Amino acid sequence: MEVDAREKQLLNHYLQLLQRWNKVYNLTAVRDPAEMQSLHIADSLSVAPYLRGTTCLDVGSGAGLPGIPLAIIQPHRQFTLLDTNGKKTRFMQQAVLELGLSNVTVIQTRVESWQPVGCFDAIISRAFASLQDFVTFTGKHACENGILYAMKGRYPDSELAELPSGWQVMAQHTLHVPDLDAERHLLELQHV
Repeated sequence: MEVDAREKQLLNHYLQLLQRWNKVYNLTAVRDPAEMQSLHIADSLSVAPYLRGTTCLDVGSGAGLPGIPLAIIQPHRQFTLLDTNGKKTRFMQQAVLELGLSNVTVIQTRVESWQPVGCFDAIISRAFASLQDFVTFTGKHACENGILYAMKGRYPDSELAELPSGWQVMAQHTLHVPDLDAERHLLELQHV
């Protein structure tokens, strides 16, 4: 994916922040900067061509993945990053402040009990939960034609068999992440 010089600078700054905070707060198990580049940044950006709509909820955002990298390269879209972990939401708030991301809001709460003001065109999850839990906990926050984007490693055949009724896979994409030798898939789920 092509990024301009400013976006590249912001992504590098975010990676530096992640490395610095990770030493103290253990935000992610990945420590090597090169691995962080492929496992976190490139993996997050691999879904960018598929996102639609103007509002996106990143559920279980952790250290801001994929929300912060996506917000950097998609300033036209509003991102809400949601996580229950206080140290992770504090990191995300600091990163948003230092990177000057006016299109990002960070929320610390459980998605099951959260009552947002509006709905979301896109809801994305990167290893948040099973597809069944993802749909059950977040589907109510999707707009009428909203899409749930589930980032997965191996293709989740067994999870698909347990999708709640009324939900189906509208599209599936095999993702190719540079320098990552692992299966990556993106599923687009919609209520029908």
